[in-house]
Amino acid sequence: MKLTRMTQGLLLALALGAGTAALAQVSFSINVGPPQPLYEPIPVMPQGYVWAPGYWAWNHDQHIWIRGRSMVQRTGYRWEPDRWEQRGSTYYRQPGSWARDHDARPFQAQRVQKPKKPHPNPQQRGRWDERPGNSLRR
Repeated sequence: MKLTRMTQGLLLALALGAGTAALAQVSFSINVGPPQPLYEPIPVMPQGYVWAPGYWAWNHDQHIWIRGRSMVQRTGYRWEPDRWEQRGSTYYRQPGSWARDHDARPFQAQRVQKPKKPHPNPQQRGRWDERPGNSLRR
């Protein structure tokens, strides 16, 4: 079966349109409020990272806990965690996002050099078997 140029163009447009639709965000509401947040110990964050706390997500017909995670800090922003908003008897999940923070100091990565261990006796530098008293005996 031979397709005309117009039919080929139409099929290509439909295929591309279907691919971009998969990138759209889905928003929905439910009438069941989330449970209280679970306790998670916050680990020590390395410089340049922030903690995004865990949250309740809705999966089919129940809430499920999504564990907290570390994320790379964005300079000039702060992390606003995921949350549920109640409007009347309906709950809406607001996903976490970066919010502009005018008070935040910009993160500056600093190179940290590993300190050199001083030799216990500077006169004895060199190979181990060349030092007095250290010989390889066979």
